[in-house]
Amino acid sequence: MNRTLQAGQRSEVWIASVTGESTMLYSTHELLLEAPNWTPDGSALVLNGDGKLWKLDASTAELTEVPLTGIPDLNNDHVLAPDGETIFLSANDGHIYRAPLAGGTAERITTDDGSFHFLHGVSPDGKELAYVGIEGGDFSQPGRLVTMASDGGAAAAVDVGQVDAGPGHCDGPEYSPDGKWLYLNTESFGTAPGHAQLARIRVDGTGFERLLESDTVDWFPHLSPDGRYAAYLRFPAGTQGHPADLPVAVVLVSTGDWPTPLHSWPLFGGQGTLNVNSWSPDSERFAFVAYPLAKQTED
Repeated sequence: MNRTLQAGQRSEVWIASVTGESTMLYSTHELLLEAPNWTPDGSALVLNGDGKLWKLDASTAELTEVPLTGIPDLNNDHVLAPDGETIFLSANDGHIYRAPLAGGTAERITTDDGSFHFLHGVSPDGKELAYVGIEGGDFSQPGRLVTMASDGGAAAAVDVGQVDAGPGHCDGPEYSPDGKWLYLNTESFGTAPGHAQLARIRVDGTGFERLLESDTVDWFPHLSPDGRYAAYLRFPAGTQGHPADLPVAVVLVSTGDWPTPLHSWPLFGGQGTLNVNSWSPDSERFAFVAYPLAKQTED
């Protein structure tokens, strides 16, 4: 089922700068927009909303639908191929599809292997995808980190379990700009339910390490194209999963010093705010979505 806005709620698409400024690019009370990607040419953002794909012009703020056929309603897990012409998409049927970014017919690339597939990363050469597999679509089970060829084929699991507490849920796997690492959030470092922390692991499954230790619940680390910065989503302590409609913060850090925030942007949101990499190609800006309620907007 597609997410919708509450009465009096808005979707606000914001652009944040590495120097700490932020500007609202687009606002609507009619459509719940989620998970911006920035196109490789820097001209537009790509988002999902109401099960469809949308393109938001970065200079005119004009929102237009990307017409797709052959695919069920979309969720908020989509990434752009490095060629700038292809997009990979997760749909509500639990499968991953490939489609032309300009619109057209989508092609399913995952098989009926008994899992739901939630896409998050594409390798810099465009040849490999990283996704989270949920066996049988049973969300009481932990998500597994899986990679596969971007044109389909066999899947390979990458083990990120059994650190302090056993096999904890992981999510948001994304390739580093050099293609050597997968960055993700995982519950493997503690026993508190839902206590996700940021980590990385080499694509060959070695070198699993925690990036910072915090009391908050930290999700979706996204590296800038030049590898110098990262943005992630910080939930309140005790949060389980990545729900919507909470006081959260988007946090910017240097990848040389993950524990020390450079800037943060408090907002009302969560699910949909920063699910996928939203960095501009020049590594100077990134996008996120806030979902304020009417009373918050008035205040």
